[in-house]
Amino acid sequence: MKLGRISWINCYPVTGAIDRGIVPIGADLVTGTASELNDLLAAGELDASVVSAVEYARNAAAYHLMPDLAISANGPVHSVALFSRRPVEELDGLTVLRTASSRTSVLLLELLCRHRWRIAPRFATARAESADLESLARLPHEAVLVIGDAALQLTARGAYPWVLDLGAEWKAWTGLPFVFAVWAARREVPVGAVRDLHRQLLASRSWGLEHLDLLAADAAAATGVSVATCRAYLGTLDYALGGAELEGLTTFFHRLAQDKLAPAGSLSFITAA
Repeated sequence: MKLGRISWINCYPVTGAIDRGIVPIGADLVTGTASELNDLLAAGELDASVVSAVEYARNAAAYHLMPDLAISANGPVHSVALFSRRPVEELDGLTVLRTASSRTSVLLLELLCRHRWRIAPRFATARAESADLESLARLPHEAVLVIGDAALQLTARGAYPWVLDLGAEWKAWTGLPFVFAVWAARREVPVGAVRDLHRQLLASRSWGLEHLDLLAADAAAATGVSVATCRAYLGTLDYALGGAELEGLTTFFHRLAQDKLAPAGSLSFITAA
């Protein structure tokens, strides 16, 4: 079995015990960006993976969700942000770069532009990983959507006078948490194998949530962001998928479908043993 994993620090609480060998995992790990893992799972080159929430909506007929496992925020997320050289209401008709690393964040930005901020920027796609930040600054733009570790690093630099946290903007608009990523398995994978994998991921998450201080130190070493900032960030995120998160997820899917940006995507979970 092959399991996709993202190297960003937001996954450390779920994968930290697996990476340390504390929780054995019955799968080969494949590391990539969110978009890369989305494509690999869709192509059948992975059996299960963490994927962007919108990727599940687009391929709901091919996937089962793993219950009670996600990455979400009930307000500010800190790692998904629009960095702007001017107030957001002045971006109408101007160039806004969008990360190529996550489809969910790109579509969330589009919804917010249309319905919360009432603007229509000219969108362009650019690489916006940590290694791309220097070259990104030289591209012509008035604002840029950056996610993951790179967003934390760009915030620390203070290079943009306006920073809009998309988790906070979604919360202000809907009153709900926003689910950025979920864990899904292809439907043809034997259910027993997926249940075993799910139990292992939950066990690793339990260890991770009990060791956030240790994981924050690892995150600081990996990103160059302060330990205090990494600890606060990891403590902000929610790794469960409860009632409020499910309402936020289905609301996102519904609004995407209304705007014809993605299929509605009904939720299908692996059942308990």
